[in-house]
Amino acid sequence: MTTETLKNYNPELKENLIVKLTFQFALDIVKLAESLEGKRKYAIANQIIRSGTSIGANVREAQNAESKLDFIHKIKIAAKEAEEAEYWLEICNQSDNYLNCEELLLQVLSIKKVLSKIISTSKTSSNNRINKSPN
Repeated sequence: MTTETLKNYNPELKENLIVKLTFQFALDIVKLAESLEGKRKYAIANQIIRSGTSIGANVREAQNAESKLDFIHKIKIAAKEAEEAEYWLEICNQSDNYLNCEELLLQVLSIKKVLSKIISTSKTSSNNRINKSPN
């Protein structure tokens, strides 16, 4: 799926970097999992697809959070899933007879950086609002 296809799928994706990054990552993870299943590497394929696609699912869920704290919580879950996906990709990358995952590792590193920045910025803005509210 190309970026152009993504724009047609959901116009909001071009406006939201993390939504776009995690959606593309999920698509790439699906391809990797299918390749692993073709090589009969079912256990790793299952772990990678679950954690790799969960990142974007949690990011998308955060877009409709009930509060700033709920948003932060969902983004933190996405960050945890990114850590897990990175772990399984590293296992795959370091194991004999598995596919090279360098590009996916770079993608998940970028995603982790963006998620970390979102969490930090959201916490700061949330704390600023709490400190400025009248008692």
